[in-house]
Amino acid sequence: MQFTLFRRFLAATGLSNFSDGIALVSWGWIATALTRDPLLIALVPVALKTPWFVFSLPAGILVDRHDRRRIILVADALRAVAYTAAGLAVWWALPFDNPPLRGTDHPATFALVALCAISVGLAEVLRDNAAQTMLPAVVPEDALERANGRLWSVEYVMNNFIGTAAAGVLLGVSLALPFGVNAAALALSVALIARMKGDFRADVEATAERRHWYAELHEGFAFLMSNEILRNLALLTGLFNFAFEAMLITLVLIVQERLQLGPLALSVIMAAGGAGGVLAGMANERMLRLLGRARSMQVWLAVSLVFPAAVLVAGGGYCGLAVIAAAFFVTEFGSVIWNTVSVSYRQRTIPRRLLGRVNSAYRLFAIGMAPLGMLTAGLLIRGASNLAPRETALLAPYLLALALLAAGCIGYWRFLARAFAVEPPKSPR
Repeated sequence: MQFTLFRRFLAATGLSNFSDGIALVSWGWIATALTRDPLLIALVPVALKTPWFVFSLPAGILVDRHDRRRIILVADALRAVAYTAAGLAVWWALPFDNPPLRGTDHPATFALVALCAISVGLAEVLRDNAAQTMLPAVVPEDALERANGRLWSVEYVMNNFIGTAAAGVLLGVSLALPFGVNAAALALSVALIARMKGDFRADVEATAERRHWYAELHEGFAFLMSNEILRNLALLTGLFNFAFEAMLITLVLIVQERLQLGPLALSVIMAAGGAGGVLAGMANERMLRLLGRARSMQVWLAVSLVFPAAVLVAGGGYCGLAVIAAAFFVTEFGSVIWNTVSVSYRQRTIPRRLLGRVNSAYRLFAIGMAPLGMLTAGLLIRGASNLAPRETALLAPYLLALALLAAGCIGYWRFLARAFAVEPPKSPR
């Protein structure tokens, strides 16, 4: 069967997100095998997310200047190499002893894993920016919601469902094995993207005339700040990413120390979120037609409170696991609806020649807050452990997140109603 451009793009996205799903569980689990110090555990995913804050704006210039397909090829190849190096570093250091509560007995391995995480993070900044800005050249404008819905569905199936489930199994075999599987998946993604033919530059005429990088960067940043809807969406998404990353970075400790369960339990929670995302991807068109964009966004604001509240009230064992997994299902369902509307609005509103730079400036606020949330969680737990039992201290990031998410709901409810009052053109059925 002849693959269309979008089908190849979709398949490569699936492989990339399969790798991300395995990594989502594996990075944190490897960190807890090396140390029980919450601040050091946070440093590994912080290394993964910090490039979003540091490299996001330069990545936007690169994406607008060069062929986006080639950028994806380079980024996926770099990630494959980094995962291979991380796997070899972990394999060489095995077996691990019981990790200390403070510090680590394997500083060299910990440093190598963190370095590989930074490399993967740098590549992800380029890859994700290029992929989002490349999509309008792959599908018609009036089909963006449908295409983004399918992409989000595939992302959640492969990332939060299949990838995380595979991670639990692979970690049970060897702590090094998940990284080898990631490298293989990304090699296949490279092969698929390489077969996509066409010109995926932002604007051939515009890219022919190069200006100083600062002028190009300022143009993209100025467009973001001048658009009230884009500006507020970036700030709101940043607030929510800060809160959710503060929670997710401690979820592995919640599973291990409060639920008293193993890596498959963490995979179950992530898979439940993936199932919610898949269902949302399938139902997003119908939901948007039924409720409209504004009401759909408001619904997600409300359901975002469910996950931190569920963790705060959940007990131990499998009953607690069921409560947290159900809450994550609901939260990720709403998250896909939010992302479908938000990303489609950016792709439709931002001029093609500016899409990479404006998108990177947007994601500087939206995703750049993630490492700050992770570090805050690590520091909170460390400080709270001096005042309360460790099991109680682990809940501190969830209390903070609940307060921030409630503030976001109150502060932005009316803004969303006004911003998305007018519906976009309908995609063909």
